[in-house]
Amino acid sequence: MVLAPLTETLDLLLVDDEPDFLEPACRFFQRQGYRVVAAANAEQAIAVQANQHFHVAIIDQNMPGMNGLDLLTRLHRDDPDLKIVMLTGGGSIGSAVEAMKRGAIDYLSKPFGLDELDTLVRRLAKAVSLERENMHLKRQVADQNRPKPLIGNSPGVQEVKRLIARIAPSDKPVLILGESGTGKELVARAIHAQSTLSDRPLVVINCAALPESLLESELFGYEKGAFTGAVDAKPGLFEIADGGTLFIDEFGELAGGLQAKLLRVLEDGTMRRIGATKERKVKVRLIAATNRNLGKEVADGRFREDLYYRVNVLSITIPPLRERIDDIPLLIHHWLGKDWKLGTGVMELFRSHPWPGNIRQLINALERAKILSDDHCINVENLPSEIQRSAGSQELSQPFSDQPKVGDAIPLESLSQRHVTEVLKRNRGNKTRAAKELGIARRSLYRILDNLASKEEIAE
Repeated sequence: MVLAPLTETLDLLLVDDEPDFLEPACRFFQRQGYRVVAAANAEQAIAVQANQHFHVAIIDQNMPGMNGLDLLTRLHRDDPDLKIVMLTGGGSIGSAVEAMKRGAIDYLSKPFGLDELDTLVRRLAKAVSLERENMHLKRQVADQNRPKPLIGNSPGVQEVKRLIARIAPSDKPVLILGESGTGKELVARAIHAQSTLSDRPLVVINCAALPESLLESELFGYEKGAFTGAVDAKPGLFEIADGGTLFIDEFGELAGGLQAKLLRVLEDGTMRRIGATKERKVKVRLIAATNRNLGKEVADGRFREDLYYRVNVLSITIPPLRERIDDIPLLIHHWLGKDWKLGTGVMELFRSHPWPGNIRQLINALERAKILSDDHCINVENLPSEIQRSAGSQELSQPFSDQPKVGDAIPLESLSQRHVTEVLKRNRGNKTRAAKELGIARRSLYRILDNLASKEEIAE
């Protein structure tokens, strides 16, 4: 019986000195969809393998010159991944055992039919297919886990990089602080990559994405029958991360009960699955991140003080984007690449925007602009409306000492003028410091001052 041709492509090497077997076997396997190369002796096979990669080789044991066993040794040495099938003489069990010792994956005793050999090759083809898929998945995982670079040369970013290098080799918990979108997970991955645990798993969970009951089962696992739907036991992320690193994002969202269980793990490494009576020991380095002020949360009674101090052994604070304006061109260049350019006024808008969503907002704005732009050039009209409005005084309407009462009809320009004047006085006329406090570029401040000076001249 001839089976249907395979859809998987497979490179097959046939080595046999008997034309009565080699030629029909070559035609047979070509009809099955394989790419087949035939060799009449070991020397031809070695020459062919030097210039071409094969997935499977079928070798006859008894050939003049170099025999099949010696060829098997040579081919396996040159390509350990090559799957080799040895064709042995009838009843030659000793030769089959020797072939397996030298690296053959299987053997077939003569006489046999081509359909029997085809079944064996198909099994090997499936193994090759699974190996390809596994290698592809491993590459994907490696790409995802490869830490992305921290872009920026501002003092704040340089300090973050310095702290990562100092903190990473330790096995102590780390607390990463920063607003949403500043890159806390990026920093966590960099710490893990530079640590002694870099070859161990990095497991990530976001507390804000799960309700309390589900979060507990994700972190600590559960036993079979612990609750409705627990048809099988399931290990928690602490067990999965055992020997490696667990990164808990939005750490400040942990409910009180979970805070107590987490404290126990950090104190003595013991944990218990939901529904279990037996405790388990784990060794996990914890990296936590939050955009909340945990000190204030502790003072207000919403977060356990003992857990806060247990986690806050080593801490890193990531500066918001508005405090590292000079990094914006570097970030834009990194995310856009060299094939993109910015139209007139776009960079100024990016630098003057307050970026409440930080780098995440910047990336989303760039992605949106790329979709709406033409000729790989981003213009002002391609930007989100909130960024387009940043050109003037939107970011200047911040609280100041003599802010008018609600209902007073004072123009925004007047508010901007009074605010700018107050900030300049507070910084003793230093425009660089004033611009930094206002959250704008110096160029934007100069333009605003020029506009104010022009209005004063007209008034006079």
